Amino acid sequence: MPNQWTGKGNPYTRAEVRARMQATLDSQKAIIAAGAGTGISAKFIEKGGADLIIIYNSGRFRMAGHGSTAGLMAYGDANAVAMEIGEFEVLPVVEEIPVICGVHGSDPRRRMWHHLLKVKDMGFSGINNFPTHCIVDGHFRRVLEETGMGFQKEVEMVRLASKMDLFSIVYVATPDDARHMAEAGADAIIAHVGTTVGGSIGVTDASCSMDEAVERTQQIIDAAKEVRSDIFFLAHGGPINTPDDVRLVLERTNVQGFVGASSLERMGVEESLTELTRKFKSLAR
Repeated sequence: MPNQWTGKGNPYTRAEVRARMQATLDSQKAIIAAGAGTGISAKFIEKGGADLIIIYNSGRFRMAGHGSTAGLMAYGDANAVAMEIGEFEVLPVVEEIPVICGVHGSDPRRRMWHHLLKVKDMGFSGINNFPTHCIVDGHFRRVLEETGMGFQKEVEMVRLASKMDLFSIVYVATPDDARHMAEAGADAIIAHVGTTVGGSIGVTDASCSMDEAVERTQQIIDAAKEVRSDIFFLAHGGPINTPDDVRLVLERTNVQGFVGASSLERMGVEESLTELTRKFKSLAR
């Protein structure tokens, strides 16, 4: 149902967001969620017909010309940045589609139940676990886990969100991650296969192949389905960048949609601004 105060838009209940996603699938369409780091991005992502908008702290870095990985670094308060983008830029301009808030679930300075109440009160329709430590590996990942700032804190955050009737769409990098999030009550699982390739600040050698991305995505789906059958599954990252890439993954896996942050917001700006500027510069007197 629409917002009780304005008659339109956010916040939606968990059940309402799920129903909208199911309606997209019932119409034989893929679910498309898009990251927005600015109000202008959100406005035209909505105009393009996306099903969800997700606000990440990395969106601010992306739109400032830096790599999305900056969102994982100690370059600011991730939770405060996401809330600020939501309050002053995205929520005021989005008319109708659900807006999801990125939450740094392992932030040890916050009482997470208290922060999620603020997210809900702000008018967000759900949460996403970003920055996520699921994409951190090696020795540093072990340090995070042993010191209480690992992926398990994100799982606990999703468990809380479920109790609060907040829709949750979450990143996982491995089948085990998927099982944990499924048990915690996640509504939608995003198979994160790495930083997005392409553009001016995307990765090249740090990405996996498409075959590897397909295999990992399906393994994540299969693992979560061992726990629950009512989860939505989306693909993200690595070589999955263009509409053609997404079409391939949709054909080769049981994934139901795609989450694009750099792929939609950053690539759209890079390509359109470059081409438009060239057209202006081609004018002669």
